Amino acid sequence: MNHETSSNQVRQFVVGRDDDGIRLDRWFKRHLPQIGFATISRWARTGQIRIDGKRAAPEDRVAKGQTLRVPPGDSIVGIGGGKGVRARKPLTEAQLELADSIVLHRDPSAIVINKPPGLATQGGSGTFEHVDGLLDAYANGGPRPRLVHRLDKDTSGVLLVAATPGSAAFFSKRFSGRTAKKVYWALVVGVPSIDEGLIDLPLAKQPGSGGEKMMVDQSEHGQPSKSRYRVIDRAGNRCCWVELQPLTGRTHQLRVHMAAIGHPIVGDGKYGGPDAFLSGSISRKLHLHARRLIIEHPDGTPLDVEAPLPDHMAASLAQLGFEESEGEYIPDPTGEWGREEKKAAAKAHAKDYRKERKGERRGRAETGRTRNDSRKSDSRKSPGARPESPRKSGPKKGLGSKPSAKPTGPRQAAKPAGKPAGRPAGKPSGRPPAPWGQR
Repeated sequence: MNHETSSNQVRQFVVGRDDDGIRLDRWFKRHLPQIGFATISRWARTGQIRIDGKRAAPEDRVAKGQTLRVPPGDSIVGIGGGKGVRARKPLTEAQLELADSIVLHRDPSAIVINKPPGLATQGGSGTFEHVDGLLDAYANGGPRPRLVHRLDKDTSGVLLVAATPGSAAFFSKRFSGRTAKKVYWALVVGVPSIDEGLIDLPLAKQPGSGGEKMMVDQSEHGQPSKSRYRVIDRAGNRCCWVELQPLTGRTHQLRVHMAAIGHPIVGDGKYGGPDAFLSGSISRKLHLHARRLIIEHPDGTPLDVEAPLPDHMAASLAQLGFEESEGEYIPDPTGEWGREEKKAAAKAHAKDYRKERKGERRGRAETGRTRNDSRKSDSRKSPGARPESPRKSGPKKGLGSKPSAKPTGPRQAAKPAGKPAGRPAGKPSGRPPAPWGQR
């Protein structure tokens, strides 16, 4: 997009693909944030803003390829009360190297990085080193990339950054609509009583913590929060390696949920207290890693990225005798069954139903034959004679009895703890468990 930068010349902008369909005032917020809304409204009223030569209002929507005329004005200093643009400090050589080293995937719409543990996603009070401060390294003269979701400071793993304003809006809708699939790996203290389960506990900010800590809140103030977990492997009763899938996006959700069921994440002293640390040489850092992200890409294809483990987690898994390959099986993280799983469950249910009804149909056939025989016999008897009661046939296999195998369905409870025979350790049974707390 080319335009004149002089403050005394009219500027011409061509609307790009990422801005197709957005409101005019939103376009200004993206590309000329120093110009206040009051100035935009005044320019529109006086006909100084034009789209393809026609007068435009702030609420009008722009389309790809249209030419936008903006009146003369300083592009750096605020106009008519607009905010000025604060100059950013140039990145150091070390910051540029760090930004380059953590990239997992990059294309014109998305940048996926492997966030190191200890690096905050955004700045705050006393936080000066963060991912948001590194995003200028990915601009390459174009628009500044934008964060579309977050990870806790001590959580490592996959973090998606939108490369353009248009892709930021696209990805944000996928996260808010819960269609993005997020899979985490964690080490937790102890072993849950069942191999896989759904934790359904509402969360709220803990009073007196300044919003920095969350808690389970069963009152009307708690926000609905759901997480799935699956035990991948265990080290006796000391700890286990789990796969976690947040079905909602609350602050510290996975950490609070695991602590609430008595199995805090290793290294999470904030929610697990002293019991969250293992003795021996296991690192005291938080053992929570965003392993995989699956999300729809603006080009219509799925974006599927995995992040390798940080050093401290890789060392802990190796020390406990866990093999990374054991965690590669990943079920649908949305909490809903996929097409194939639904088909398999329907087939199993239909098979059991047919088995149950087979004996019943045989019984009805036997009864029908007996009644027909009775009617034929009655036709040869004198009028008014009562027919004999048909002899009841003996119970057939499956008649009046429950099927040997229960129909599988999305509401069937999870199996008890332990590695079930006949399937590899940690592999799910194919049946989503009942929510935690509803058992």
